[in-house]
Amino acid sequence: MSQPFHFSDPKRAKELSDAIRILAPREPVKLVHVCGTHEIAITRNGLRRFLPASVRILEGPGCPVCVTPAADIETAIRMGENGAIVCSFGDMLRVPGMGRSLESARAQGVDVRTVLSADEAVRIARENTKREVVFFAVGFETTAPMTAAVVLDDPPPNFSVLTSHKRIPPAMAALLDLPDTGIAGYLAPGHVSTILGTKAYEPDLARYRIPVVVGGFEPLDVLYAIALLLRQIHDKAPRVENGYPRAVSEGGNPAALALLDAVFETADAAWRGIGTIPASGLKLRSEFHSRDARRRFDVRVEEDDAEICGCRCPEVLTARAVPSDCPLFAKRCTPLSPVGPCMVGAEGACSIWFRYEGERPL
Repeated sequence: MSQPFHFSDPKRAKELSDAIRILAPREPVKLVHVCGTHEIAITRNGLRRFLPASVRILEGPGCPVCVTPAADIETAIRMGENGAIVCSFGDMLRVPGMGRSLESARAQGVDVRTVLSADEAVRIARENTKREVVFFAVGFETTAPMTAAVVLDDPPPNFSVLTSHKRIPPAMAALLDLPDTGIAGYLAPGHVSTILGTKAYEPDLARYRIPVVVGGFEPLDVLYAIALLLRQIHDKAPRVENGYPRAVSEGGNPAALALLDAVFETADAAWRGIGTIPASGLKLRSEFHSRDARRRFDVRVEEDDAEICGCRCPEVLTARAVPSDCPLFAKRCTPLSPVGPCMVGAEGACSIWFRYEGERPL
């Protein structure tokens, strides 16, 4: 009888570590992931200690609240100042916007409420029929289907959505066009890939001929995905490869994809720290314009992604720096007094490094 498989098996971890060392090139190589859960798995479990000196792995724009533009935060606040109840996820409330956050606006009397789901925002709308309720919808392809589902489910007339959903594959491609990123391969996000499938990465990334491996979140998942990436680099055979087959298929989740297609269409979108990326956002289709908070409220905010003095979040979000490169990290900028968005979100690299000590030495 075969032995049971354990995702934290030290023996298998050693075998994968040995494979990584064999496959690793002599020259420096940088791998990038775009998922906060991957960064938590890597940092909390000290997986960077398994990598040879020539191999580095960094987080890119994998934190949805971190890449939400300051202008969107200000728009939500002004809708609240116009009398609406503004609902959003807890991580979103402390992200600094244009001089203020949703949390600081709430302290000044704006009705901002933390919700765990879009359904909860709909419930608040049903309980407050004489007031407008705005769901500030953030997140990648993982959370967007839930927003789509409530829009399709005949919510009350006082409910609308301020959409700030983002698409991961175009952002991965955009990073490759930035100077000095030096990305040799991508560890693609497992959660997003359960929705999109592996095939979804090909249209945006095919012209770059870069290795892409979808990975899971257990320690052995991550080490396995890194080994697959290094094998592609070693063999000079870049492709999209599935290293998470127990959860991800080629075609993704048909029901979730159908929801996205029914409610949203792609649009250019601003990413904090990166800029505007073509076709990287999701906006409501014309038949749902009555649910579009931007159309319902007369609020116009000019995009202003001004850099925060001394903060290196833009470089962290584009995988050109790690949190400890920032002079503010763990000094002026901490989870209790965050300066930049990367220290706020639970999936932000700075927040994760602060909690789990970043690149801990052996």
